[in-house]
Amino acid sequence: MNAPLISIRNVTKRFGARVAVDALDLEVERGEIFGLLGHNGAGKSTTIGMLLGQIFPDRGELRIGGAEVFTQRARALGRVGAIFEAPAFFDYLSGERNLRILCEYTAPWDPARAAEVGRLVGLEDRLCDRVRTYSHGMRQRLALAQALLPNPELLILDEPTDGLDPEGIHEIRNLILRLNRDWGLTILFSSHQLSEVQQICTRLAVLRRGKLVFQGDWRETATGARRARIETDRQPEAHAALLAAGLVESFDREGRALLRPNVETHQIASWLIVRGYRLAAIALIEPTLEDFYLDLAQDISHRPLPIAN
Repeated sequence: MNAPLISIRNVTKRFGARVAVDALDLEVERGEIFGLLGHNGAGKSTTIGMLLGQIFPDRGELRIGGAEVFTQRARALGRVGAIFEAPAFFDYLSGERNLRILCEYTAPWDPARAAEVGRLVGLEDRLCDRVRTYSHGMRQRLALAQALLPNPELLILDEPTDGLDPEGIHEIRNLILRLNRDWGLTILFSSHQLSEVQQICTRLAVLRRGKLVFQGDWRETATGARRARIETDRQPEAHAALLAAGLVESFDREGRALLRPNVETHQIASWLIVRGYRLAAIALIEPTLEDFYLDLAQDISHRPLPIAN
């Protein structure tokens, strides 16, 4: 079995009395798009900062490609590209000049490579323009071009669609999928956009207060919570009756029913019809990442989290 490209073992980071990351164990396999989720302050950016060698952990080990990030920094980060925090550029210089300056900090400038990534991110016609004329979406694409210049095998993206309009989000999503599919890049992707993570990521991890509360394929776990759309002629009355009968666990704000274990939709349909309800529709609803995330958050909120030593 191949070793994971990213390996995080028992990593803890404190800022004063606050534990930002708490005994974190995490693995990302080669060739996958891996999502990192969590509320504000959950520890996502701190974890990424430690992976990039910008934040020192208090304890634990972080490895990329088998190399330890802090003791073998050049080897670990040599083929890593990243968008971390807000991209900063020299507004009075062209996009190409910015790329050249930033590239020469770590590697020789290759005009052919710059032209290639410029085409890939859709800036080939604007690289000669000053960055001050760029829209927010163009700046994000320039940041992605910068991350791709070193020809990385791992791309780390911290909120790459933050502040973008729907068209910009769509463009970045397709770029990420193409980089994974056509270029074979492994991608660690942090985002608040649950719908984007659902469309992009093969596996994911969820952090809460610095602790890992889930890691894996959310679809395999989400199959346990089944929701259904139930429409009758007497909707509020039917909801109350189904709850009282123990066939439904709850109804959400959209009126979707959370079914009790071992209860099937045909049983609910028969129960309603026998009692004189006119059934207009009943159907299982495909679970979404948002459903899974909110269910997980609700479950965790009822369980106390251990405090790190």
